[in-house]
Order: sequence, then structure tokens, then C-alpha cells
Amino acid sequence: MGDKVTGNHSDVTDFILEGFRVCPEFYILLFFLFLLVYSMVLLGNISVMTIIVTDSQLNTPMYFFLGNLSFIDVSYSTVIAPKAMANFLSEKKTVSFAGCVAQLFLFALFIVTEGFILAAMAYDHFSAICNPLLYSVHMSRCLCTQLVAGSYFCGWVSSILQVSVTFSVSFCASRVIDHFYCDSHQIEKISCSNLFVNKMVSLSLSVIIILPTIVVIIVSYMYIVSSVLKIPSSEGRKKAFSTCSSHLGVVSLLYGTVSFVYLTPPSNPELHKVASVFYILVTPMLNPLIYSLRNKDVKEALRKILCNKKALS
Repeated sequence: MGDKVTGNHSDVTDFILEGFRVCPEFYILLFFLFLLVYSMVLLGNISVMTIIVTDSQLNTPMYFFLGNLSFIDVSYSTVIAPKAMANFLSEKKTVSFAGCVAQLFLFALFIVTEGFILAAMAYDHFSAICNPLLYSVHMSRCLCTQLVAGSYFCGWVSSILQVSVTFSVSFCASRVIDHFYCDSHQIEKISCSNLFVNKMVSLSLSVIIILPTIVVIIVSYMYIVSSVLKIPSSEGRKKAFSTCSSHLGVVSLLYGTVSFVYLTPPSNPELHKVASVFYILVTPMLNPLIYSLRNKDVKEALRKILCNKKALS
């Protein structure tokens, strides 16, 4: 099949994922690098989910959100990494049209959902620090379930709209997507259609769906900082800030890399691809480490599991 197509999207059967512009020999190195990091993503996040499910003492709103965060991290890394690794070892480096649609849909679903989960976690920290006496009332199991379900619903709506406008265009140029996965911006670059609607939908999604999560996080931490500074003892302030530092680290990693990729001019496409690796693989790999290494409850739960295994053996 040639690199050119002359009809609309219905005539396209597959795309070519160009990946990184490196020597062919480096793709072997990239394969093993991705495999190593992806394995750590699976090991770390599945371990966190297992610990939260098996230890009844972690049956709290914070760990309920953390368990969902780990599931989402595993999910969107799995949507991208295996196909990218397969293409590193393949000469054709193709992805079917349906596979590209599915990849973009699932990635948009999970990445937007993660933003809402992080906003829910910020609200959880706000309730715990600013209204500790009413915390159990504010953060009931029912509310936590509703927040998680609402997060997935917003992710689903966002991904439906994003995929619909992205693949409604005509592909009259090359089939080559200049990325290692089906990125909406790169797909639009190989279109010959008017992209005004696409840009308006992307802007609307950012303002209506994504921006509110950032606002919730910022406002929550403004109140948190104000409350913490009123704590008389330095030990109390340190403990309160320690509770939030892990979450702030995760938020900074995710939003920092995503903002760099989608808000900065594409003057260096290869640099943008490297930044994409950070929020697709590196951030999901670091999240379990950030939470477990700084969390006494998780470390204690892990110690109990390891001790029980030793006792049984």
C-alpha cells in the first residue's frame, strides 16, 4: 500500500507510526527500555492495588482514590506501550484504522479520568485538613464512589468527542503519523480538511472538562496552605504538608509533561515525543514509588503481607 490516499477516512485501512527518528539499531535499545519501564509500571501499580484490596486498614477514601489512580496508570500505559514496543521490532510499523481509533479513544478516556481522580484526591486532602471533624461526613463511601464514577463519565464523554472529530476528517496526505502512538494532533496534521471544528472542540473540552480539574486542585491547596499555616506547632505543619506532598508530586509530573507537549510550539517534534514518554510511562512508574515511599500506612501494609508470606513458607 502506498503512502498516499486520495479519499476520506473510510478509504484508510491503516496508518504508519513513524516513532522516533533514530538509527534502526537504536530501536532494540528503545524496546528494552520501554519493556523495563512498562514492567515497573505493572509491578508497582498492581502491587499498590493488591495492598489496598487486601489490607482492611486502607479502606479509606484516600486509598480508594489511590487504587483507582493505579488502575488508570496501568490502563493507559497498556494502551500505548505494547503496540509501541511491537513497532520498534517491526519494519512496517503500522497500526490499523480501527486500532488507531481504539488507542486514541482509550488513551483519552484514561488520561482525562486521571485528571478528575487527582482533583478528587485534592478535595479529599482539603476535607481532611480543613474540616477534620466533618471529614467522615463529607467524604462518605457514597460520595467517593460518585466522584470516581463521574470521573470515568467525563473521561468517556471527552474521548467520544475527541475521537469523533479527529476521525471525521479526510486523509488526503501521507498516512505517516509522526509519533509512536495515535496522537490526535499528529493525526490532524495528515488531514486535508478544515480543522476549525476540531480546534473548537479541543478548546471547549479544555475549558469545560479539563480546566475545572486544575481549578479544583489549585483552590483546594490554597485553602490547605492557609489552614496549615495556622497550625501552631511546626511538627503539626510538617505532618500536614507531608500528607499532601505525594499528591502534589504526582500532579506536577502529570500536568507538567502534558502541558509541555500540548501547549508549547512543536519546534522540536522529537523532544515532544520524549516528553510524551514521561506521562505515558515514567509518571505511572513513579506514582507508586512516590506514594509508597512517603506513606507509612502503605509500607506497614506491605510489611504485613511479606511477613505473612514468610510465616506461611
